[in-house]
Amino acid sequence: MVVTDAESPHLGEITCGTLLQKLQEIWDEVGESDEQRDKMLLQIEQECLDVYKRKVEQAAKSRAELLQTLSDANAELSSLTTSLGDKNFANGIPDKSHGTIKEQLAAIAPALEQLWQQKEERVRDFSDVQSQIQKISGEISGGLSNELPVVDESDLSLKKLDSFNCQLQELQKEKSDRLQKVLEFVSTVHDLCAVLGLDFLTTVTEVHPSLDEETGVQSKSISNETLSRLAKTVLTLEDDKKQRLQKLQELATQLIDLWNLMDTPDEDKGLFDHVTRNISASVDEVTSQGALASDLIKQAEVEVDRLDQLKASRMKEIAFKKQSELEEIYARAHVEINPESARERIMALIDSGNVEHTELLADMDSQIAKAKEEAFSRKEILDRVEKWMSACEEESWLEDYNRDHNRYSASRGAHLNLKRAEKARILVSKIPAMVDTLVAKIRGWEEEHSMSFAYDGVPLLAMLDEYVMLRQEREDEKRRLREQKKVQEQPHVEQDSAFSTRPSPARPVSAKKPVGARANNGGGANVTPNRRLSLNANQNGSKSTAKGERRGSLNRPAAPTNYVAISKEEAEAASSPVSGAADHVQASP
Repeated sequence: MVVTDAESPHLGEITCGTLLQKLQEIWDEVGESDEQRDKMLLQIEQECLDVYKRKVEQAAKSRAELLQTLSDANAELSSLTTSLGDKNFANGIPDKSHGTIKEQLAAIAPALEQLWQQKEERVRDFSDVQSQIQKISGEISGGLSNELPVVDESDLSLKKLDSFNCQLQELQKEKSDRLQKVLEFVSTVHDLCAVLGLDFLTTVTEVHPSLDEETGVQSKSISNETLSRLAKTVLTLEDDKKQRLQKLQELATQLIDLWNLMDTPDEDKGLFDHVTRNISASVDEVTSQGALASDLIKQAEVEVDRLDQLKASRMKEIAFKKQSELEEIYARAHVEINPESARERIMALIDSGNVEHTELLADMDSQIAKAKEEAFSRKEILDRVEKWMSACEEESWLEDYNRDHNRYSASRGAHLNLKRAEKARILVSKIPAMVDTLVAKIRGWEEEHSMSFAYDGVPLLAMLDEYVMLRQEREDEKRRLREQKKVQEQPHVEQDSAFSTRPSPARPVSAKKPVGARANNGGGANVTPNRRLSLNANQNGSKSTAKGERRGSLNRPAAPTNYVAISKEEAEAASSPVSGAADHVQASP
């Protein structure tokens, strides 16, 4: 075997040639045979081939690993761009597909590094948003969880992140609304507890411990259960407030009734102003602190019980006071009752002890209510009766005024009487229509109530019928007198042409008499409604002194004394054929 000796130009440098030379020297010195030497050289050559082979295999393996790394890098690049939703990012990578494997890897590596950083930031964003969503959702549902949310790294696109952000904003708004609602509920509970005299902290912490004043606003519970329990608490407190106010108003009404019955002094009433001031208030109007506290209601109950016991000892006085009220109502309504027998009955019931005092007073209150209802039903007719009687009084006054021959004189107050007469004539002309309307109203009332309408015990329809009859008789009498006067005045017309018009010395001037005196003496044909009452007085028996005083107020007043008139007898004498046609001489003013 031929061995080439390639010596290195550098002295002392070990090369394959120097080593073979050194090996030849050793073999020569040892005396190795050529056969042995060839065998050893073949062995050395085989070992060199093995070394080359191993190096080639390692190089091939390294190339395969680089190719796999390049493939993995490309796959990862594609996966990252897909996950991040940035498909345009790969377009910015320079194309090295025709370069070496390491050049291709060098071109992809920066892009991968950038995508990895972007992915880590995106994962943190997703984790932060999902954590907040999970936290707020837990606050709303009431089930808080300490587990970290799992981020789906297969989809880290901005679109999905925006979707999570929108969901987070909706939850944050819902949390804000719920927190506002919780604060409103807490404020309402605070106000209600103040009015009812309850401990606010105890009440609100029973709903949830986080609702006390020391806990921050953002830390308060906003769960569905908390809102539901707060709403129920508010409803319970409002219902309690309504019941307490109703109870307090009932007690206040009882207090006022008892005070009125027993004439309680104002000093004693002032002690319970805090009770009576809300007697007509609505639930929303009662806002002062402690206005509906339980001890205040208890205090009012104790006072009502005390006054009830005091009322029992003054039962007769209270009962007679209610009876007087009942009699006054009937008197104003002109309803005739028998007060003496009623008072005797009340006295007998109280003395017998067979009836409860509260039942007796309740019965009298019922009678008073019924009397007020009856008085109200009679009010319209009574108002018309008063107008009718007033018109009749004016009619009577007008007739007396018309008989006064000096009514047009210049005496003091004559112009006032003249104006009154003008108004009286207008009012008198309406009397027939007033009577017809009154009769229709009375008949309607009687049909509705199935009873006769009595005025101080006298049937009002009978009174009106008699008034119409007497008025007709009076008109007939006036008509007859006018016709008689016309017949009597015809001969005087002829005598007036033969005699002078001066007064006859044989007949003195008539003395003047006040019209009021004439009216009070009952002369003339005028009949007022009060006379109808007097006509029925004997039919209904004698009345009590109190009723006599009430009826006395209805009597027609005397005519004013600021004018004069001649008497009926003098007027008849002046128109008589025996006395002649003497003229009336007016008095000087």
